[in-house]
Amino acid sequence: MLTLTDNATTIISNLLHQPGAPEGVGVRITDETPEPGLALVTATEPAPGDQVLNEGGATVYLDETAASLLDDKVLDAAVNDDGRVEFSVAPQ
Repeated sequence: MLTLTDNATTIISNLLHQPGAPEGVGVRITDETPEPGLALVTATEPAPGDQVLNEGGATVYLDETAASLLDDKVLDAAVNDDGRVEFSVAPQ
């Protein structure tokens, strides 16, 4: 199963727990077929068939394809010099 680094857990948790954020909000990682790659968006609940990962206050929903692709991976996150969050994936 996908794991999160401490940085990713903290950044996702901070993004999701802003004032006024709905209960159960998480980030959802989906396959972007036919385009290659994955997309990460906020979602208020998992879609049917999503795998749900809760780690340290960070909730991540993975569609079936993303869950399969990321099964043996680690998600990391960092804030760049412009203040934007950048995500990266590495092998476990």
